[in-house]
Amino acid sequence: MHCENLYNLSSLSLFVIRSVLCNDPDMFEIPINIPVDSVKLRIEKTVIRKIPAEAFYYLVDLKYLWLTYNSIINIDSRSFYNLKQLHELRLDGNLLLRFPWESLAEMPNLRTLDLHNNKMTSIPVEAGRYLRNLTYLDISSNKLTSLPSDLMDIWLPFSETAIPRNTDTLVHRAILGLQDNPWYCDCRISKLIEFSKTADSALIFLDPFVACNGPESLAGILFQRAELEQCLKPSVMTSATKITSPLGSNVLLRCDATGYPTPKLTWLRSNNIPVNYTVIQESPGEGERWSIISLTGISYKDAGDYRCKAKNFAGMSEASVTLTVIGVVTTTVPSPKYGKKTEIHQATTTQEDIKPEFFNVTLSFSTIASTTTSPSTAMATTEKLTTKRGTDTKQPEPMPDDKKNGNTVANGRKKQLDASLS
Repeated sequence: MHCENLYNLSSLSLFVIRSVLCNDPDMFEIPINIPVDSVKLRIEKTVIRKIPAEAFYYLVDLKYLWLTYNSIINIDSRSFYNLKQLHELRLDGNLLLRFPWESLAEMPNLRTLDLHNNKMTSIPVEAGRYLRNLTYLDISSNKLTSLPSDLMDIWLPFSETAIPRNTDTLVHRAILGLQDNPWYCDCRISKLIEFSKTADSALIFLDPFVACNGPESLAGILFQRAELEQCLKPSVMTSATKITSPLGSNVLLRCDATGYPTPKLTWLRSNNIPVNYTVIQESPGEGERWSIISLTGISYKDAGDYRCKAKNFAGMSEASVTLTVIGVVTTTVPSPKYGKKTEIHQATTTQEDIKPEFFNVTLSFSTIASTTTSPSTAMATTEKLTTKRGTDTKQPEPMPDDKKNGNTVANGRKKQLDASLS
């Protein structure tokens, strides 16, 4: 496989940078002999069909990667691993049906992404979180009919409606290529259409003459002249932001939303898991909807955040309510008995609480049995024992008959001995 080394003088310094060009028409895989100090790599007009994981991991100085006009249909999500310095990635003129947007996380300094002239039919919502640093995105000449409304809420240029005049504030501008796609002009891309009509926008179209392909009433109409039906991103609010309720009670959580088209409402827990409770949802009129969830016999596991998410073609918004559960479960259990006295302790009494008390009783009893004390000391000890043991006093056990007989015989012999001695 033939690759040509080119050397260019940097415009910002006197250093020579290495550029590598690979354009062998018989090349069918990514070469592995690229010099490690390469700053720019161009692989063009080959029959390469896929880019494997970690294909360029050793090119830590790479800033420009052009993989244009090949036959690439598949890119691994780890293909661009370790390209921390990459500034520009061009993949135009390939056969991509999808792009691994999560791979952009491996390229924190990427500013230019060119996907022009591929076969993509959609862009997922989650792509938005990886576009934050891009200032140039070209998705023209694909097969896209729409873009997720959430994508336009996340990517920074869409959050700037217009550039303030007469200001020195640094504005984040971005260039977006949309032309030559079969766009279906409805509320899902209403924000794009609004931007096309705004002068001094933070978002600049690569080609300002982007046209609608549908619906039939708007086919062939430029974005700048398209008039959509009313499109209003949802606005949502909950009846309260914080609720405190006792253990075992019943709670109703409500949220109300407006928007056009009428938004749909979804309840989620903080971990994005749908709620598993009774949900009531109604639309009292066009552009309005409310929803209530019923929580019965709440327990500690029901505490936390509940998010009400409202979504329509024009966008998405959400509001949350925090539920706090208060109260303590109290049950009673009898403590160990000493004699006839029984004390009732709360369920929070532990075995460690009981052991020292039992030990003290035993110690006091042993002290009385083995130590001679003054009357006052004996009285105090007796009170202590009585307090801990109640009326539990042992009666002397009856002596067995054999011991009684033995004592009688011994006493008789003693008397006989005394008589003989006298």
